[in-house]
Amino acid sequence: MSRRFLVARNPDPASTLPYLLLVPVGDGLALKARDSWPRTSRVYCHRLDEWPADADIIEDVPVLECHRRGVAVDLVLDRKREYRSQFVFTRMAGGREGIFWQTRKVASTARPGARIPGRRISDLPGTLTILVDTRERYPYRFAKQQAETERLALVAGDYAVRDAESTIVAAVERKTIGDLAGSLNDGSLAFELAKLSSLPRSALVVEDRYAALLKHAHAPTGYLPDLLARVQVRYPETPIVFLETRSLAEEWTYRWLGAVLAEHTAEGDTWGDHDDG
Repeated sequence: MSRRFLVARNPDPASTLPYLLLVPVGDGLALKARDSWPRTSRVYCHRLDEWPADADIIEDVPVLECHRRGVAVDLVLDRKREYRSQFVFTRMAGGREGIFWQTRKVASTARPGARIPGRRISDLPGTLTILVDTRERYPYRFAKQQAETERLALVAGDYAVRDAESTIVAAVERKTIGDLAGSLNDGSLAFELAKLSSLPRSALVVEDRYAALLKHAHAPTGYLPDLLARVQVRYPETPIVFLETRSLAEEWTYRWLGAVLAEHTAEGDTWGDHDDG
């Protein structure tokens, strides 16, 4: 499929969406749209059943990047102005699909809560179940969060969540600053990140400040941060997050795992059907 972004006139005079868009993601995403670019506000879109063979093209632009990330499609065009935008898939009142085309500028002026459409932990059915690796000696209990835990031997990470098909969709590895320093020194962190990066989503949370790594007593200044930077470059799929305390790391783990599961659920909903009303 040609990596070009097409804008055409909608041949249906009765439609309230006067433009057609063809986005080169997957097998091609065809949409009806309210405008030809989100210049002053987010543009509402609907799925289009089929791109017309005789479409009246008004824009045909080469594409530099077009990637689906969860419930969003990021689009970067090969031109100097109006070149970066994003399509966000969400659910509107009543469960109907909503597709919004936006730029960074118009997203920043949207009402709070509308900037990142998607699901929240509270939207998940029932209590969030977090899997805890059986090798965790002093695990997070998530007693202050709306979560329950289940012990399981995990292939990667210390905490994880799974979908309705019992597939692990995300995992978090927990480390103290001492654990992190040790795994950097002996090289084992690279192997841990390799296992984590094989999952759909993963992260590593450190129960301390980044400054503690800079001032580590058993390593020359800058040595451990340099090692950490190298493995982060090698495994960019797995973010490494520093939190000041164990309780903050526990809270972050809960919210991140819940957000991943909610995003995974929303992704299945919004990409699994073609409500075009």
